[in-house]
Amino acid sequence: MLTARQRLLALLTLCLALLAPFPAHAADRAPVRNPVVLVHGYNADPGVWGSLREDLRAAGYADSELFSWGYDTHRSVNEVLAGQLGAYVEEVRRQTGAARVDVVSHSFGSLVSRWYVKFGGGTATVGHWISLAGPNHGTSTAWACALWDQACRDMTPGSYVVKNLAAGDETPGAVTYATFWSDCDEVVNPDSSVPLAGAVNTPVGCLDHNALLGDDATSAGVRAFLAS
Repeated sequence: MLTARQRLLALLTLCLALLAPFPAHAADRAPVRNPVVLVHGYNADPGVWGSLREDLRAAGYADSELFSWGYDTHRSVNEVLAGQLGAYVEEVRRQTGAARVDVVSHSFGSLVSRWYVKFGGGTATVGHWISLAGPNHGTSTAWACALWDQACRDMTPGSYVVKNLAAGDETPGAVTYATFWSDCDEVVNPDSSVPLAGAVNTPVGCLDHNALLGDDATSAGVRAFLAS
């Protein structure tokens, strides 16, 4: 037989157990994801990301998880821009406390971010890397401005930047890579310049170069890849 004191203690223990909050189920917890750094292309600015940013917010990203890097697109990929992007990524990691970021690049921004990943320590700080219509193996249209513009020279087929990015492993490290490319791209020539060995390479159909930035199917593919 329990004594009156023992019965009282048992009753108090039961009451405390009933009052304690139930542990959250795993499905109810907010997903753990990397902040996203958006890197625009040549002669552009962070404003080009308006549509994708809106879609990412609708998918649950907070503004504090979305970062659009702006930079001078006429500078050298390897000597200037990749290092500036690296410093920006470090600031994002400091602000958010994240170990890694995800990078989404358009066009020329793909070369800048790839150089950072491959040669600037980004294999340790980038989780997902995405290229939208990137001239990853060069584009012949860049010859039109290569005479006076360093960034254009970097985009030409066989340039120092293109050759070094293609040498060895095109998709190094533990980073997961994806490209999205159009077979009607009027800027990247040939269209086959975009896909990379070791990446998830997705054709988006017949879209103009800049149309990938606002295309619903491309956006859905980007969001699915970031969630993978």
